[in-house]
Amino acid sequence: MAYSKHIENPDVILIGSGVMSANLGALLKRLEPKLKIQVYEVTAELAQESSHGWNNAGTGHAGICELSYTPKREADGTVNVQKVIEIYEQFSHSKQFWSYAVAEGMINQPRDFINSVQHISFVHGADQVDFLRARHAGMAAHHFFADLTYSTDAATISRWAPLLVEGRDPAVPIAATQMASGTDVNFGVISRKLLNWLHAQPGCGLATNHRVIDLKKTATGWNVHGRDLTTGEIRQNHAKFVFVGAGGGSLHLLQKAGIPESKGIGGFPIGGQWLVCDNPAIVERHAAKVYGQALDAAPTMAVPHLDQRVLDGKKTLLFGPFAAWTTKFLHRQGSWLDLVASVKPHNFLTLLKIAATNLPLVRYLVQQGTQSMADRLAVLHIFYPNAQAKDWKLIDAGIRVQAIKKTDGEAGIVHYGTEVITNADRTISALLGASPGASVCVNIVLDVIKLCLPELLATSEGQARLAAMVPTYALDAKLAANAAHFQAVQRATDRHLQLI
Repeated sequence: MAYSKHIENPDVILIGSGVMSANLGALLKRLEPKLKIQVYEVTAELAQESSHGWNNAGTGHAGICELSYTPKREADGTVNVQKVIEIYEQFSHSKQFWSYAVAEGMINQPRDFINSVQHISFVHGADQVDFLRARHAGMAAHHFFADLTYSTDAATISRWAPLLVEGRDPAVPIAATQMASGTDVNFGVISRKLLNWLHAQPGCGLATNHRVIDLKKTATGWNVHGRDLTTGEIRQNHAKFVFVGAGGGSLHLLQKAGIPESKGIGGFPIGGQWLVCDNPAIVERHAAKVYGQALDAAPTMAVPHLDQRVLDGKKTLLFGPFAAWTTKFLHRQGSWLDLVASVKPHNFLTLLKIAATNLPLVRYLVQQGTQSMADRLAVLHIFYPNAQAKDWKLIDAGIRVQAIKKTDGEAGIVHYGTEVITNADRTISALLGASPGASVCVNIVLDVIKLCLPELLATSEGQARLAAMVPTYALDAKLAANAAHFQAVQRATDRHLQLI
């Protein structure tokens, strides 16, 4: 479905129709119904790049099973679990806002975009078994993870996820943690639902097939120049605040804006591929998202996992992702020249240093892109020993542009997290980065609102509206003293979202 509604001189322009823009637009309109908002999207349909269901893992990232957030044990043998606690709380903010949207009639049929599925961490080998035991001990001590279960018993793990155990060498020790309250999320569907609601509101417009080609600073905000890809017409619009939530396209737009804060920042694109199984006899036997440890030299977004997904109303299994070398920044609308075009005098040395110090990563990406089906199946066998090639096919997934920046004077790749780049007068913000971005989108865009549009939260009315949308946002839900209130809110949230 194409959209062509234009609002002249709105208060806010959102570039991109993914999960970040969708949630920001909906939150802004609920905080201040008088706001005028315009959304521009380059594709013919909404949320077709990183937010599209087939282009991401769909994990409701809550820190439950993702071992990359707790990569190692400390010297005393414990595992620092502060990152997973933080992510769990932030994902709860997203669920609370989506629950509010359902309860208020903004969107319907929550099972179109979120479904219950157990989250499991799975390891093998004595060292990893010890690591997972320590991780569980650290997490289970917190009220967020009181229901997290740990086991080294093959029969127990088989009850959780039989494919993990069948055909496995019983001499090799295994361990798993399991939590039933995990979720599978279709971020493309929730984005489209929220944007369709926004499009129907007075003072809001949505234009697809519209490529933003330039951003010019003015005394009162930004002139946004765009091309209608259907007619070729060049249009100009003006807004006091611009949000660039264009996924892999954000870096180029940030560079066009020319703000000092963008200097020295680069991007490193990593393609993705999935192995997909649609065999009902297999799919029905694996009702879980199972994460393992990262492979050698793999970027964080390539941590392997075997997932039940609900996509296009159908259950399927995905395994991967397998990383791949690419120079595109966008899966559908990208160009093979994207990486080259992103190299500027101000970030050339940073990119050069990254190239020189990350040769193992480059070799890994090349190797991943040239491996055979047998090679990929060998990785799958780590999780599912009895997997057979005939049941699986390879598909292309999305592209992640890992942000490259200097930290403490040293250039480095930001392997996870989302970088929010905002100019000094707070009239433009752009998002770069990857996981767990989509899952914690509400927390991220609320931080953007607090920084760039603080007047919306400065009044008692604004604070009351926010409290209705995200009840625990102003509460430190991590504290044990607030556990009862947080759990009550979570029960109400899960009821509205029809989660078990």
